[in-house]
Amino acid sequence: MPVLDLSPQINDDLWPAKAFVGEVVPFRATAFREGHDLIGVELVITDPTGTTSVHRMKPLAAGTDRWEAQVLLDVQGEWSWRVRGFADDFETWVHNAELKVPAGVDVELMFTIGAQLLAGAGADKARPLADRRLLSAAAKKLTDVSKTDAARLAVSADPRLHEIIGRHPVASLESHSPQRLIRVERTRAGRGSWYEFFPRSEGARKLPDGSWKSGTFRTAAKRLPAVAAMGFDVLYLPPIHPIGRAFRKGPNNTLDAGPNDPGSPWAIGSAEGGHDAIHPDLGTLADFRYFVGKAREAGLEIALDFALQASPDHPWVTEHPEWFTTLPDGTIAFAENPPKKYQDIYPINFDNDPEGIRQESLRLIRHWIAQGVRIFRVDNPHTKPLDFWEWLIGTVNAENPDIVFLAEAFTRPALLQSLAKVGFQQSYTYFTWRNTKEELEEFLTSLSTETADFLRPNLFVNTPDILTEYLQFGGPAAFTIRAALAATMAPTWGVYSGFELFEAVARPGAEEAIDNEKYEYKPRDFAAAEKSERSLALFIGILNHIRSTHPALGQLRNIRFHGSDDDAVLVFSKHLDGAFTPTGESDSIIVVANVDPHSVRETTVHLDPTAFGLPSDALFEVHDLVTGSVWTWGEHNYVRLDSFTTPVHILHVRPVSATDAASKGIPA
Repeated sequence: MPVLDLSPQINDDLWPAKAFVGEVVPFRATAFREGHDLIGVELVITDPTGTTSVHRMKPLAAGTDRWEAQVLLDVQGEWSWRVRGFADDFETWVHNAELKVPAGVDVELMFTIGAQLLAGAGADKARPLADRRLLSAAAKKLTDVSKTDAARLAVSADPRLHEIIGRHPVASLESHSPQRLIRVERTRAGRGSWYEFFPRSEGARKLPDGSWKSGTFRTAAKRLPAVAAMGFDVLYLPPIHPIGRAFRKGPNNTLDAGPNDPGSPWAIGSAEGGHDAIHPDLGTLADFRYFVGKAREAGLEIALDFALQASPDHPWVTEHPEWFTTLPDGTIAFAENPPKKYQDIYPINFDNDPEGIRQESLRLIRHWIAQGVRIFRVDNPHTKPLDFWEWLIGTVNAENPDIVFLAEAFTRPALLQSLAKVGFQQSYTYFTWRNTKEELEEFLTSLSTETADFLRPNLFVNTPDILTEYLQFGGPAAFTIRAALAATMAPTWGVYSGFELFEAVARPGAEEAIDNEKYEYKPRDFAAAEKSERSLALFIGILNHIRSTHPALGQLRNIRFHGSDDDAVLVFSKHLDGAFTPTGESDSIIVVANVDPHSVRETTVHLDPTAFGLPSDALFEVHDLVTGSVWTWGEHNYVRLDSFTTPVHILHVRPVSATDAASKGIPA
């Protein structure tokens, strides 16, 4: 019996598929047999502790021979699984008997076949005694000629019988698929809310002579409670290492840095040290450990930037010149991303001494792990060899499975996806440039179906390098819309500091903020902005609270798009069956968003209630989790979304009982 096209798997099982603790994963296979007899299909899965469970798979679309079982993976480590197909002898008999007996065809033969199947099942000592007795009694009823044919046939519809046999099918012609692996990583590898800030800006102050006093880890620690209060659980730090002086960039990426300009943190390395050193303005290694500890007390994990590149002043340049590319004129090639040039950065050349670079990289990662770092955001991984990352991440995760790597890879799909396949737990995506209803539907459909077995998107709404036109010209509504979409579309999202203050002025000719924090200190008065209501912090806190209290939003694969009569109104739902929630109650969220930040939109949205576990014609209540409003909805519903007040509805679905419907005058 063919059992084919297993999912999840990556490129014919070249690497294990990936999931995270708490993820509900659909296991699928194609299975069929010749002729018309019915088959059964089961998932046999073994967790890292050696415990095996069996899950009956259900057919998907009729005629496709595609089967599925959804399983909540709740233990970290490597799981193994396979699919078992078999001839379902009992269900085949039920199907045939219910057609033939009423038609008077082979009546006694059908009862005899059924009795033999049930008697054989009743003799199986692997079954509980009570089940065996019920099966044996059913077999006798089929052969009791004193009963009418209808009474004897009623055995085939006995729900107790179907339940017993469903748990332990009457099967023959068993066929097994090859075994496959799925690596289940810790929850934070697939779910979290990220916030980015520059420690040097937190507590920085300008002195009377025009110079700056840098913020430190001690002053930056004072910002941690506010970040945690917004509901974030990961704090991402740009590089914290010494910064080179040679070719240092000035404000807005200029080439004429003054004596008080701090330079880009990504221009790593100076006389004070390289990737294993702390910038002296930020403090000492002890100060960094203090900062990590304070973050932990606030419920935050620290994510540290890992940028394999060097300033011209990095110790590597003199100690390991072979790690760089020397041009014909004798100079070392600097980094480029045309038309951008990074004269203050030398990229690494992996060809001359790959083993030396591997060992140094591993040493650095181990060093920062020892300081309490468990998450690394990797800068430009797509400019380094794939086999290097496969080796480095594999080696690190073999030693410490809790370490998470985020790929900052804005690159071609094949390369971006391959980085995820070889080990990166998360990836930046092109979400920031997907703004229309059509773009978002296509993009999230791909992320939730085509690549979900290995690529986990981290939907950052902005970065120090990215301030899209949508944010530049969309006003506060654009920031509200993008935050709501990122927070509800994927289990992981991120915000770069300043987003909550609606920072929207771009550097002329560039898609990044003016007075970019990469090149200067940028202290912000968050308290004053909140008092003047020029802050999105409260709304962000609401979003993260909704995420933490609604488990449906903690999944990626369950997003379903619905229709609207307006090409600017995006509608999607996320549903999680009660079998997979902590409370045992199903959780369903509907998001309706006006993606046009410049206008009011009125339209009708068209829902498929079956996507969130209700009959297609059901009426139900929706509770707006932001405003508190409650409405009764069904398949077709009027909405009005004002970009300036309420551009997005985040709705919790609450089924209406018959009693409630009657009391509220809702038609049954």
